[in-house]
Amino acid sequence: MTNITSAVKKLYIHPLLWLVMAIGIATAHFLELIMLLLIITIHELGHGVTAHYFSWRVKRIALLPFGGVAEMDEHGNRSLREEFWVIAAGPLQHVWLVGAGWLLMKGSFISWDLFILFFRLNLMVLLFNLLPIWPLDGGKLISLLLSLKFNYLKAYEMTLISSFALLILFHLSILVIAPLHLNLWIVLSFLYFSLWMDWKQRRYNFMKFLLERYYGNSHQYADLRPLPIEGEDTLLTVVERFQRGVKHPLVVLDKGTEVGKLDEYELLHAFFAEKMTHAKTKDLLYLY
Repeated sequence: MTNITSAVKKLYIHPLLWLVMAIGIATAHFLELIMLLLIITIHELGHGVTAHYFSWRVKRIALLPFGGVAEMDEHGNRSLREEFWVIAAGPLQHVWLVGAGWLLMKGSFISWDLFILFFRLNLMVLLFNLLPIWPLDGGKLISLLLSLKFNYLKAYEMTLISSFALLILFHLSILVIAPLHLNLWIVLSFLYFSLWMDWKQRRYNFMKFLLERYYGNSHQYADLRPLPIEGEDTLLTVVERFQRGVKHPLVVLDKGTEVGKLDEYELLHAFFAEKMTHAKTKDLLYLY
């Protein structure tokens, strides 16, 4: 109950949403709009409540004129298992929502037509959120899968690039299927803008990821994964190989022969505190 209360307190309603509701009343779509808002709110609260359960920092749960978004102040250092459940918690809400709607219909509290409308709205929100496009839930799941194999920066960039390609295909399909659907055009604009901003800020977000590791806010590591590095490698090229969910003992090599070992923290301390971003890793062997 505490997690639910905490998540509800983070709810934010965008001012333009009231205008959309007014238009819904004027066009006799108020019931459909209220049902859609209820579904989106519960979907986003699913993310928020689960995040609170894992003690994530939840900034806000925003209800926008075209949907909703749960904003977290986390930067890739939570365990992949936790992140999976935070992502999946949104889509999973539609299972019990449809089940509750069916029970209300069977109990004659709502009509069959109303249940079908409720079911279709749930299906629409679910399928849209599962599109493999960042920052939708499907795109975040793709990012999570890529993080199992690739380093943080590469997985992030691959997610954004593949999302942009898929968004163009989605855009082309909208031109054929529903070229005059205003809401879809608004959503498309939001997704293009989000991808563009995330691409511009990818290095900034990467630095946040490193800073959390440096200050010990990485919380959990799935395992230790030794990272072989050449003594001539710069600190910057080494940290770009850091992967989510694992801690990296660093094995320093000189022409394939091990010449020493470094702790991940030692390298991050030199990178941030000593500003040795372009120093060679072999130089750290004489410092620590």
